[in-house]
Amino acid sequence: MEKIHMCDTYGQYLTMKAEIDAAMQEVIKSTRFIKSGKVLEFENELSNYLQTNVISCGNGTDALQIAFMALGLQPGDEVITTPFTFIATVEVLALLGLKPVFADVNPSTFNLDEKEVEKVVTSKTKAILPVHLFGQCTHLEPMLDLAEKYNLFVVEDACQALGTDYIFNDGTQKKAGTVGHIGCNSFFPSKNLGAFGDGGAVFTNDEKLATVIRSIANHGMKAKYQYERVGVNSRLDSIQAAVLSVKLKYFEKHIKARQKAAAWYDEQMKGIEEIQLPQRVNYSTHTFHQYTIQTSRRNELQQFLKGRGIPAMVYYPGVIHLQEAYQYLGHKKGDFPVSEQLTETVLSLPMHTELTGEQLEYITSNIKEFFKGRN
Repeated sequence: MEKIHMCDTYGQYLTMKAEIDAAMQEVIKSTRFIKSGKVLEFENELSNYLQTNVISCGNGTDALQIAFMALGLQPGDEVITTPFTFIATVEVLALLGLKPVFADVNPSTFNLDEKEVEKVVTSKTKAILPVHLFGQCTHLEPMLDLAEKYNLFVVEDACQALGTDYIFNDGTQKKAGTVGHIGCNSFFPSKNLGAFGDGGAVFTNDEKLATVIRSIANHGMKAKYQYERVGVNSRLDSIQAAVLSVKLKYFEKHIKARQKAAAWYDEQMKGIEEIQLPQRVNYSTHTFHQYTIQTSRRNELQQFLKGRGIPAMVYYPGVIHLQEAYQYLGHKKGDFPVSEQLTETVLSLPMHTELTGEQLEYITSNIKEFFKGRN
């Protein structure tokens, strides 16, 4: 059996090697490396897939920063978000002088709990920043209602959920990142659609916002050497766009492979009482950027699997409100108990498009052996 990887980007590359190599060579021959050629082609292709405006940028963190710069918020304005996420979500708010205000998450979905959000709305609240953690959407419809009620923006951190469908009460569907005012995405190599380096994108259905976002990502430019606003320099390079363009052709196939692996995990582990499997909700599909279980014996299980050659990772081992850099917000242990508890119990199993039946069988049989032998 081949070595089991947490994420097998090289194995996936081998299935598209000829096309990816040719696409990269095409860029090199063209010498159009920045903001042209393949970048514009890829933006157009992804725009067609998502049915929204796509502005590519340097990475997912930049996407979030550019999104909030485009909204024109003022220092001290409050943005409600989750303390159980990757640091970038909150980091960009701090960098812009905005105040991160936390609400706790749902213990089953890991996502921002819409019932907790309204409790922390104040006169200074200007936006809600839900994160679609691990590949499943936050319950957005109630948040859109809150946004309307309190005149707020909804910015989706969809960096882990490209390709996921949000399902409205009336049955209509939209892709993750295209439901709120702005959506943000990352093309980090391990993501659902991953580059061979950094990359990101901002999505919006609002044409005026799209124009502002495109300007901000390009030094605040409106025409060559004419700058209408303060911007940043954040761009997807053409070689990454070429790779992503090839991968986008196989994207739906890759999502199905992730969902098939998740179904195997579900079926094989459903009888283990000490494990809580990832919940599926009726308002979102799940693209399984991560397959994350919960167990009170997380550390023990992780070490056992490591000894059997099975990688398993903890996303995330610490909540943001207790991190040293964010002590200035004045939070203490116990403020967001669900998020804090999750850091002690979550464990993500190997999840990628190249997992074989033999590998999945080996992973789940070892998990069963661990719990059977320790009852």
